Amino acid sequence: MRNAIYGSAVCLVLVAAAANAQYPEKSIRFMMPYPPGGSIDIAGRAVAQKLAEALGRQIIVDNRTGAGGTIGTETAAHAAPDGYTILMGGTGTLALSPNLQKNLPYDPVRDFAPITDLVSTPYVLVVHPSFAAHSAKELVEMAKARPGQINYASGGIGSAPHLAAEVFRSMASINLVHVPYKGSTPAITEVLAGQVPFIFTGIPSVLSYIKAGRLRAIGVTSATRTTALPDVPTIADTGVPGYDVSPWFGVLAPARTPRAIVMKLNDEIVKVLKSAAIRERFAVEGVEPIGDSPEHFAAYIKSELAKWGKVLKESGIHGD
Repeated sequence: MRNAIYGSAVCLVLVAAAANAQYPEKSIRFMMPYPPGGSIDIAGRAVAQKLAEALGRQIIVDNRTGAGGTIGTETAAHAAPDGYTILMGGTGTLALSPNLQKNLPYDPVRDFAPITDLVSTPYVLVVHPSFAAHSAKELVEMAKARPGQINYASGGIGSAPHLAAEVFRSMASINLVHVPYKGSTPAITEVLAGQVPFIFTGIPSVLSYIKAGRLRAIGVTSATRTTALPDVPTIADTGVPGYDVSPWFGVLAPARTPRAIVMKLNDEIVKVLKSAAIRERFAVEGVEPIGDSPEHFAAYIKSELAKWGKVLKESGIHGD
């Protein structure tokens, strides 16, 4: 009996190994919980195209948006763990929402098998040209001289750019007034009009205004300068040492996806991220390619959960 059981187990292992070796045998669905046309959607589609070429199978990008990205993320979490559904997850869906929503329909750690951290998208701190501050240091000095008198805009309470500003405020020990809008577009419009002096926002959405002189970039939120704005210093170097807020997006599969499939996808995606074509395209978009191991990405997600949990608690921002 023992030999029979052992033999059956060996057969199952061999069958699974054979299936993984043949993967993929059909098209793969890439769940994208972000709107079409945005910088993350564009970056994801660029990677999907190259990945499809490498695997010899179609990658179908499925923009399943709604509820701050939780709908598409939940769908991926409950998909079959066979490698034919992968997910674009990021700071919002895997680190912010879990800290803001009590009844989130997925667990960011338990329900997913991380494949690789894909890209980071540093924000830029831009001010209206009439605003006196020309650096993060000058902004901090102004805020300390006029506590509670300087406003900043954001696309909404609890949004990632809002939290980038909250980290800035906390680390600089200053008092700023938050003016939330219903989305980043109206918030940027108000800064362009001079109604609110500054905003933290994504680089692609304001790059043309910076080049046209309609907005002045005084700092990027990443630890190092970004290729999209090479002449703009980091906030850490010019006012708030240690400041580093770079929203990230990575690729994950449902939990229990076979390790061999996870590693195959990791290997191919990392190769795509190292290609000159992708790196050049991302530089224009203000997107920084990453590419790491599943283990490193898994540890990073856990660290981001803890980090943003602390930020939200200290800022007094609550979810449902």
